[in-house]
Amino acid sequence: MLATVSGLAFPKDLTFDAWQQAGLRVARIANSSAWYLGDWLVYGKEKYRDRYRKAIDLVGLDYQTLRNYAWVARKVEHPRRRKDLSFQHHAEVASLPPADQSRWLGLAERHGWTRSQLRQAVRGDQTGVTGDEHRALPRLSVPGTRVEVWREAAARADVEFDVWIVRALDRAAGAVLDAR
Repeated sequence: MLATVSGLAFPKDLTFDAWQQAGLRVARIANSSAWYLGDWLVYGKEKYRDRYRKAIDLVGLDYQTLRNYAWVARKVEHPRRRKDLSFQHHAEVASLPPADQSRWLGLAERHGWTRSQLRQAVRGDQTGVTGDEHRALPRLSVPGTRVEVWREAAARADVEFDVWIVRALDRAAGAVLDAR
């Protein structure tokens, strides 16, 4: 197998086992690259604050993607990272306190959860709703400026947007019901 910047070239007589092993190695590299970039960005922002943006521009990757990698790398410190879980698993718990991150990552690792299964378990725990109790809300049409304000509030609270919305609705319902 020959790896180049633009892809992989395989010999014609590659065995299934060798092809499968190559896929596992490529998957590990892909998963690790998000961590590598995130850790690189966190270090660069701390050490080279004045030249940080220029370095990011040189990399040529999407700024928002890099920003997400750095956020997860900053929030999920090395000791809590699980080598057998994907970067995306870690992204699902990054907004939680460290002890909760460890608990959820441990459960995901122990039970072999997919990223989606982990997300559902965490969301059910945060909203107090489990299993089939989930119900979809009606679709709302809201001016984009309001949505951006809400997203900013959720980001400042260091909470995922959908969790922030549920908490805000719970507070509003509590205030109305308590006033009666």
